[in-house]
Amino acid sequence: MIHVFKTSVKTKIQAKKLKPHIDKILPKAKWNFDLEDCDKILRIDSEKNIVLKITDLLNLHKFYCEELE
Repeated sequence: MIHVFKTSVKTKIQAKKLKPHIDKILPKAKWNFDLEDCDKILRIDSEKNIVLKITDLLNLHKFYCEELE
């Protein structure tokens, strides 16, 4: 299942800092940021329901994160 999130992550440096944290909580998931999109999209392909984990993680690191439907 592909989850799509609107975030406030603006730079590759910020995304790179989040990488080890996302990889730790979702080791088997495929994910990427689309920082050129106006909504700074984070896409995650995961079989698990990871919405709360991802929103909590990004909020912990002071980023806005909301799942898009």
